[in-house]
Amino acid sequence: MTALIVGGSGFLGAELIRQATAAGLTTAATYATAPGDASPAAWYPLDLRDVGRLDAVMAEVGPQFVVNTASGKADWAVTAEGPVRLARVAAEYGSRLVHVSSDAVFSGARVHYDETCLPDPVTPYGAAKAAAETGVLVVHPQATVARTSLIIGHGRSVHEHAVHRLAAGTRDGALFTDDIRCPVHVADLAAALLELASSDAAGIHHLAGSDAVSRHELGVLIARRDGLDASRLPTGLRAGSTIPGALDVRLDSRATQRTLRTTLRGAREFCTAPA
Repeated sequence: MTALIVGGSGFLGAELIRQATAAGLTTAATYATAPGDASPAAWYPLDLRDVGRLDAVMAEVGPQFVVNTASGKADWAVTAEGPVRLARVAAEYGSRLVHVSSDAVFSGARVHYDETCLPDPVTPYGAAKAAAETGVLVVHPQATVARTSLIIGHGRSVHEHAVHRLAAGTRDGALFTDDIRCPVHVADLAAALLELASSDAAGIHHLAGSDAVSRHELGVLIARRDGLDASRLPTGLRAGSTIPGALDVRLDSRATQRTLRTTLRGAREFCTAPA
C-alpha cells in the first residue's frame, strides 16, 4: 500500500512519515519550501494552488490514501482552496483522503463541540479551515475531515519551544490562563489519522486529547516534564489582549475514539512522560 503525506516537512507530517514507514507502507511526501528531516520513499515539491502539479504528483505516486497536513495559515488560496483541489484530484484517482482540520473553525461560544456542531469561525484562519472542510466533502464525499487541537510531542512542537524560551527569559509574552484547548500528542494523532486513512470512515471526526487545559496549565505540565522552573512562566489573559480568536474550545472526541484502537491521551497523561 502506498501513502502520500501532503505537508510531510511539518511537525505532524514528519511523524506520519515515520509511523507509515514503520508500518511497512511505501510512503511519499510533499513539501512547499524544502524537504523535512524524515525519510520517505520520495519527496515531491508541491504548491496546492497548482492543479497541474497536483495531478502530476498523484499520477506518479498512485497512492491508496492521502493525508493532508498542509496549511497556509490565513492564506485563502492555500488553506481554503488548496485542500479542495487536492480532494478533487484524489477523487479522480480513487484515493482515500484524510484532511486535517482545526478547532479554529469554532468560536468558543458553546465551549463543548462534538462532530455534529457546525463551524462558526471568528478568525480568517478559522474561516479558511471551515471553507476547506465543506469543499473537501462536497468534491470527495468519501473523504475524512479530522479536526484536532494543539499538537504536542517529542519536545519539537512550537508550544514546547515557546515554553522553554519563556522559562529561560529569552522570549517575551505570556501563557494565557483563559485560553482552553484539548492538546493531543503528535504520536497519538498520527496513529489515529493512519487508522482513519486505512478504514472506510468518511465525514467529520474529532481527534483531540481527553484533557481540557489552559495554555498556562499546558506550559506548566511541559516545564515540569522537562525539568524547567514553571514559576518563571508568565501568565496573562487572552480576553484582555489584542490577539483575536476563540477563548474556550473543547473538542469532544468521544464518538471518534470509540471507533479507534489508538487512545487519544490527555495532556496530563502524556506530559508525565519524558519528551
